[in-house]
Amino acid sequence: MMRRYLYHIAIALDQLLNAALGGYADETLSSRAYRRASIADAKRRWRWAHKLIDGLFFWQAEHCKKSYEMEVLRRHLPVDFS
Repeated sequence: MMRRYLYHIAIALDQLLNAALGGYADETLSSRAYRRASIADAKRRWRWAHKLIDGLFFWQAEHCKKSYEMEVLRRHLPVDFS
């Protein structure tokens, strides 16, 4: 129960940081970095951010990509919203 609570707090802080940096309010910074780095004319800062974030989460292979996929599939929502 506490683990799930802390996970939700971490997601909320991540989304807050992303929104404060000009991103969508309901998207994590990891997801945004992957999405922005994946476009053909991606700015260097997004490719750098993608690599940096993936490096910070070294124990999770392709962290940013998985974050993006979770956003698209809406996997971060509670089961009550299904």
